[in-house]
Amino acid sequence: MGTARLGPAERLMALSQMGSRELDVVVVGGGVVGAGVALDAATRGLSVGLVEARDFASGTSSRSSKLIHGGLRYLEQLNFDLVREALQERSLLLQRIAPHLVRPVPFLFPLTHTGWERPYVGAGLVLYDSLGFSFGFTRGVPGHRHLSRKRALRLAPSLRRTAFTGAVQYWDAQVDDARYVMTLLRTAATYGAQVASRAQVVGFLREGERVTGVRVCDLETGTELDVRARQVVNATGVWTDDIQELVGGRGQIHVKASKGIHLLVPRDRIHSLTGIILRTEKSVLFVIPWGRHWIIGTTDTAWTLDKAHPAASRTDIDYVLDHVNAVLSVPLTRDDVEGVYAGLRPLLRGESEQTSQLSREHVVAHPVPGLVMVAGGKFTTYRVMAADAVNAVAHGLDVRVPASCTDRIPLVGAEGYQARWNSRNRLAESSGLHVARIEHLLQRYGSMIDEVLLLIEADPSLARPLTGADDYLRAEIVYAATHEGARHLNDVLTRRTHISIETFHRGLAVAEEAAELLAGPLGWDAEQVKREVEYYTKRVEAERVSQEQDTDQEADAIQMGAPEIVPVAVPEGRPI
Repeated sequence: MGTARLGPAERLMALSQMGSRELDVVVVGGGVVGAGVALDAATRGLSVGLVEARDFASGTSSRSSKLIHGGLRYLEQLNFDLVREALQERSLLLQRIAPHLVRPVPFLFPLTHTGWERPYVGAGLVLYDSLGFSFGFTRGVPGHRHLSRKRALRLAPSLRRTAFTGAVQYWDAQVDDARYVMTLLRTAATYGAQVASRAQVVGFLREGERVTGVRVCDLETGTELDVRARQVVNATGVWTDDIQELVGGRGQIHVKASKGIHLLVPRDRIHSLTGIILRTEKSVLFVIPWGRHWIIGTTDTAWTLDKAHPAASRTDIDYVLDHVNAVLSVPLTRDDVEGVYAGLRPLLRGESEQTSQLSREHVVAHPVPGLVMVAGGKFTTYRVMAADAVNAVAHGLDVRVPASCTDRIPLVGAEGYQARWNSRNRLAESSGLHVARIEHLLQRYGSMIDEVLLLIEADPSLARPLTGADDYLRAEIVYAATHEGARHLNDVLTRRTHISIETFHRGLAVAEEAAELLAGPLGWDAEQVKREVEYYTKRVEAERVSQEQDTDQEADAIQMGAPEIVPVAVPEGRPI
């Protein structure tokens, strides 16, 4: 079975297929949960369509801490079941489902108290490591170890000696979140799902009380089509309440958005061989190795403003810098910050108004016949959420549907990855690329690296790195459009790559070159290339100015002033 492409022709075909027959299930939302639902349903033999109003993973699923973890802080809340479930999923992702995309990462936990803290933290990590055994797998990561201050400083020389008394090191895993979602969708499409981005739900089809499908607007052309389905799954995260109201739901699910921001700084600003985790007064702060950079975050504050473009304020940025500087021997300044991104967590609303206390568990509901809602949860447990949602779909279909099998379905690029990795030197020799470049490609595409190398074979100029973002080859920009569903420049610089946050110029220095590379596969003329670059420039400028504002309201107002690359149809004043 060949791997499905998500190029322009495949998108048009998917929309045509969705409009031509009744599906078993249509999924609204192209984040990690929606993508997981599409794959789960397709591998159970159901006919599946998925539509996303913007780009795949353009909301929460590309703005996470990029970690696959159990959540140490949930142990303190005595939520052992949630931690166990997440650690079981971590093992699966590391060892079977996506070994090319998910990899172990170490963290140092500096201790600041003598006496009680080391046995307290150590006991928690013993439990954390123990809960990680599941499914006959090992944990997939090493166990924790205790370190003296001297040994900790060898691992992390940038720590200020007087800021801690000793440390414990443990392991979790990390992932390129946006790439993972796109790979999930390609896997779903390989098993028969019809997938389209920039396709917005503008209404629901009804037969009496029952939901029988969705009305979709193709935002690239303005045309509308009806997608009929026996069941509709809403997996729109922080937009859950809006859709629930739109279909007359009776408040079965309530989601509250919590904003988290992250900073990127160059790797040489913090000298450490390990990530670092710090306890704050509200939650925890991670310093996460990310290629030639560090990701530092996150915050946890309520957000009630624009959901599509949450803004990071100066106050947010200063909060993160202040907390990480409390343990660094050489403090970071705002001048060290390469990139900033903000995302919204869809937390289930509880009695507490503190977002850090709201539930990360998920819920599935059937508010009206024909409609399944799934909300809450976290990136790590997306597969469990998806299986539960498709179980509800099966119940609504009232036919026998096989059980979920996604715990045994590797994502595209996983099969043969280890063999390709072992042969990386030979692959470098045959392709003419440096072995370090081959390793980079393998960790992004897995065994699908051959598709990228075929582009280079056809056009050797694509073997050159982008001017101003040399971590990425020109071929990767073209591949994003031909195979990975990218429709616009912003999709490529923000999600297929992370140039927008990994460079001090925020992608502006490569925007024109990248847009010209995209023009061929996407059929752009010179005017569209110019428009794409102008839009991207205005979006970056708005983000920079918003990050100088003191309050969320001021930062949001600046962000709202930047245009959208395609007009977004808004039914009755509500985005979906």
